[in-house]
Amino acid sequence: MSYDFSSLAPADFEDLARDLVGRELGIRFEAFGPGPDSGIDGRHAKGRLATILQAKHYAGSPFKTLLSAMRRERASINRLAPARYVLATSRPLTPANKNSLEEAIGPALKAQNDIFASSDLNGLLRKYPDIERAQIKLWLSSAAVLERITRAAAHAYAAITKDEIAAKVRVYAQNPSFKAARDTLESQHVLIISGPPGVGKTTLAEMLSYGYVGECWKLVPIRSLDDGFASIVDPDKQIFFFDDFLGKVALDKSALASKDSDLSRFMKRVRHSPNARFILTTRAYIFEEARRLSEYLADDRLDISKYVLDVGVYTRSVRARILYNHLLVAGTPAEHIRALIESGQIPKIVDHANYNPRVIEWMTDTMQVSAIAPEQYANAFISALANPKKLWDTAFRTHIPEKCRHLLYALFFGSQYGEDIADLRLAYQSLHPRLCAKYGQPHDAKDFEESLRILEGGFVTISSSSVSFVNPSFRDYLTDYLNDIEQLKDFAPAARQAGWARQLWWHGKKIAGEDALAGFARAFDAVAKEFLRIPIWKKSPQYPHSYSAADLANTDRIDLLISWWEATGDEAFARLATDLAAKPVSGFSSWRDGTDLVELMVNFRNGYYYDFPFEEEMLTALGDGLITMLDGGVESDDLERISDAITGAEETLDPEIVAAATAAIRREFGEIDRMVAETDSESTLEEHKATLEKLAPRAGIGSVALASAIRTINERISAIAEEAEEAEAPSFSGAVKKEREKFDDSALLNLFASLLRR
Repeated sequence: MSYDFSSLAPADFEDLARDLVGRELGIRFEAFGPGPDSGIDGRHAKGRLATILQAKHYAGSPFKTLLSAMRRERASINRLAPARYVLATSRPLTPANKNSLEEAIGPALKAQNDIFASSDLNGLLRKYPDIERAQIKLWLSSAAVLERITRAAAHAYAAITKDEIAAKVRVYAQNPSFKAARDTLESQHVLIISGPPGVGKTTLAEMLSYGYVGECWKLVPIRSLDDGFASIVDPDKQIFFFDDFLGKVALDKSALASKDSDLSRFMKRVRHSPNARFILTTRAYIFEEARRLSEYLADDRLDISKYVLDVGVYTRSVRARILYNHLLVAGTPAEHIRALIESGQIPKIVDHANYNPRVIEWMTDTMQVSAIAPEQYANAFISALANPKKLWDTAFRTHIPEKCRHLLYALFFGSQYGEDIADLRLAYQSLHPRLCAKYGQPHDAKDFEESLRILEGGFVTISSSSVSFVNPSFRDYLTDYLNDIEQLKDFAPAARQAGWARQLWWHGKKIAGEDALAGFARAFDAVAKEFLRIPIWKKSPQYPHSYSAADLANTDRIDLLISWWEATGDEAFARLATDLAAKPVSGFSSWRDGTDLVELMVNFRNGYYYDFPFEEEMLTALGDGLITMLDGGVESDDLERISDAITGAEETLDPEIVAAATAAIRREFGEIDRMVAETDSESTLEEHKATLEKLAPRAGIGSVALASAIRTINERISAIAEEAEEAEAPSFSGAVKKEREKFDDSALLNLFASLLRR
């Protein structure tokens, strides 16, 4: 693989030159930051003799530019009088070019082969491949690898472009977290990246994912654990990525009860698959709260700590590189960069107690910086670090019109993974006119399109047919901003989907006092009546015979209606919940409703919904729905979960329900040949053996029938094993050398001095 080194920042190129030339010469160079360094980018001193290395990053520049620079360096080189002078440049050189450089450098250059051009450096990379694989930014940005990543990301990150990926790679500051993450992922197959908001969890996960894609692994981004179960294929090399996985779950005991068991199963599945890796990110405070609430995540037997990598603790030099890379890549105006450097405030920014890469990204973005005068830039930067919420507050309150704020409200209560444009339009066109009418503001039919156009890039990203917030911190800002229950009551009548209504209800419950809660619940009357009609599923636009979830499942809708009945005592909500149980939209789903049906029935029998006016009617409807579902056939995983829920609650449930579950288990054994023939995953089959061993005694399946089923599965596993190959660990290491030199203020300012010349 050959590189032109254009993807590297000057400081990155100097690091690479020190590593390569030092290895070739058998010496270690001390590092000096770029800038007024008296002609030194690396120095090796032995007694009174010194070898000086100069790195000149002139990729894409004319040769005369490099030659002029070296002529200017001549006086410094003569003053240093090194025993040996070495020049490394990212520019290709001809023999004539080297002759000219030899003349410009003077007697300090002992031999022309101490000039390393781009071709020479590429030769050293081939000679020392461990250095190449440790330089993540270098090989990820090669044309072949970047093309592979772009193809994967077109699916994974909603058509992100090659330029956007290249920019992410260029701005990334390599640090020890990368190698630690890679090593944990290889040893455990599962990695949970945890840390405070904005410290670079997603960036680290993306860089790690890109590294695997660069070595021909398939990237599978997932929005739910069900997506993962549906996608895992043992013979394929797959890297699964679930960003902010706990941030998508309401953190209460009931919500986590189902999620953590799914997480347990999927982590186990990945760990037993030879070719799967699983990366999850989560904010630290959410993770700790989840561990407090979840029996699974707190289970000592799991020892989940061995999967967790905490990020956010950066050395001073890494902090400086993050700022340096963003100023270099983000297109920050030159006058702002100059003003920032000349202000002398860079050490205060790098050392700030609230230093956060997300703030750095924001404060170097051209769109945000354009509103700040150059002479005020340094102070604005420090102010943003002191109070990051001000970043969003000023922009949200003063930089966009009211119609745009209405769209952001509509998006906030939509899916946290991003909202389909059609669904967002529906929510906006209901909410926007209501708010305009209340506050006497004009509106017209083009407001939705105009608002999207204004917000794109600054507040939202639009990819294919989906809209999402440009940054998770803005969702955090709106969470605090939307704290007026009277305002939220105005939003409720505009709800057109059950999921949107639930998000609004959950948010309002946190801030509503006891007196206001009933009035807030009553504001959902209109959408509650539509729960019996709003579609559950929608056709996939890519696959005409496939369906995906369009809105809340029936049991989730019933639960929400019961919550509104509990808050108001209004029988109308109880009547709607009972009617929906008797006639669920598109029927109950074993995947989405199975265990929830059992839980609802148990809760009713145990008196959780005291004085519910239609209790027996509700129980009959739920029981009939569960029996119909079980009789119609369910997937093995769903059957196991439903059976687990029923086990231990037999005395609470009607005998007909227990009998239907028993019959479903017996059918599972009766259809073992078909199921096994349709499965190509060793780990799935291994899990199925465990499932059958668990379910057999519940349905009175004898040892002979069980042994026959296990034998059938083992034969299929043996057949698959002959075809499957275990993936080798990826060769990239991302190793970062231990810092030996003190990164003081002089080194810090020297790093940024090169930006002035650009």
